[in-house]
Amino acid sequence: MSRLPQWVGGLGTGLTRLAQRLEEQRRRAEAAAENGDPEELRRAEYAPDGVPARPSYAPAAAMAADGSAGPLTATRTALPDAPAAVDGVPRAAAQGEPSPAAPPPDSVPAPPSYAPAVAARPDPVAAVPWGVRVAAEVGWRLLVLAGTLWVLARVITTIELVVLSFIAAMLITALLQPTVAWLRHRGLARGLATALTFIGGFVVMGLVGWFVVWQVQDNVDSVSSRIQEGITELKGWLLKSPFHVTESQINHIAKNLQDAIGANTEAITSAGLEGVTVILEVFTGILLAMFTTLFLLYDGRRIWTWVLKLVPGAAREGVAGAGPRAWRTLTAYVRGTVIVALIDAIFIGIGLWVLDVPLAVPLAVFIFLFAFIPLVGAVVSGALACVVALVTQGVFAALMVLAIVLAVNQIEGHVLQPFILGRAVRVHPLAVILSVASGSLIAGIGGAVVAVPLVAVTNTVVGYLRSYSKEQALRMMPGPHGATALGAASTERRPEAGSRAEAGG
Repeated sequence: MSRLPQWVGGLGTGLTRLAQRLEEQRRRAEAAAENGDPEELRRAEYAPDGVPARPSYAPAAAMAADGSAGPLTATRTALPDAPAAVDGVPRAAAQGEPSPAAPPPDSVPAPPSYAPAVAARPDPVAAVPWGVRVAAEVGWRLLVLAGTLWVLARVITTIELVVLSFIAAMLITALLQPTVAWLRHRGLARGLATALTFIGGFVVMGLVGWFVVWQVQDNVDSVSSRIQEGITELKGWLLKSPFHVTESQINHIAKNLQDAIGANTEAITSAGLEGVTVILEVFTGILLAMFTTLFLLYDGRRIWTWVLKLVPGAAREGVAGAGPRAWRTLTAYVRGTVIVALIDAIFIGIGLWVLDVPLAVPLAVFIFLFAFIPLVGAVVSGALACVVALVTQGVFAALMVLAIVLAVNQIEGHVLQPFILGRAVRVHPLAVILSVASGSLIAGIGGAVVAVPLVAVTNTVVGYLRSYSKEQALRMMPGPHGATALGAASTERRPEAGSRAEAGG
């Protein structure tokens, strides 16, 4: 019993020292948190004697078996809590300590000083090279554009008859529209002017087609006999030529041709049936083109106004300005091509008539029609005329026809087209060749005919929209200020003074 008061006194002294150490540790932690020094925070976590203090999240230490607790096993909850305020003043302020700001609940403590440094991962966008990013941006846009063009081509192929009929109607309308405007300027009503132009235009085209068919039927017997005579002359020339061709070889070639025709009779018959289908489609397309031309001549302006309503408001002004310019380009192209084709057909037809080549008028009409296919049409129609002259009149007549065709084509390319078409239709020859080839691959002869005017109209529209966008950008720029504005005003007044002086003089 004599040792019990001594033991209780030792326990009280140990608890007092532990409370002093915990209070000193708390002060260090608050000062380190206020200064934001991670090294001080790490040091504050340890007691003055180097023993680490228990974190706030550690479980409470158990009491010893005999009910005693050492200085290191005492918990913070076992100590009496100090009052939060003394006489209305916060405890930290009353003790002369700064009140640290409470850290946010989701903040992550800084790593200790002994932790290895870890480099931050770069942004994935910044890790990709600039050239690769640009190539990727351009690539997916090109893929979207290619997919759009592919879908458009599939749709056009599906309704090819309707598309070609509409384009043919546009070309015919561009040819006949000036006549309607001239008749209305003379005082005729719009309906009457449209009816007269429509009926007169299609009657003329029908008469030309009937005249060509009549000439072919009228001269087919004489042409066939002349072709047989030409084949006989060609056979005799081959037998006497230095190529040493024998008559048995010629007969063998003729027999092979006959066998080939007999073996492909079914294919020829199916081709004939397909030809009947093509004729029906041609008549359907002609009727559709006629009705479309009639409505475009009569109500073209209102149709264009309705189309403009489908365009978004932001782009409507630019499209409204590009439409009339595109129509003027198309009209200039069609009228210029008709005049050039007519001159070619007249001069080459006169040459064929002088050389006594049969089917001179039908060949002249074919030359007129094929002139709507630039570059390629002149070659095809000239070659056809040379072949007919070679078979019917001989080598000399064929050479003369070739000379006439070449001379007319040279005059057309260097004089007629620059003078008649002028600067309204400016398409590079390479663009002409590529567009004609692409159009023929997509839609045959009809595609070859409409390819060049489509390229010319597209060139006009793109050029106008580019200049229009530049003008809009200049309008959106802020005006000049200060001395720059005064200089601009003075430069604007000088031309006005000069024009007034010229007017007064």
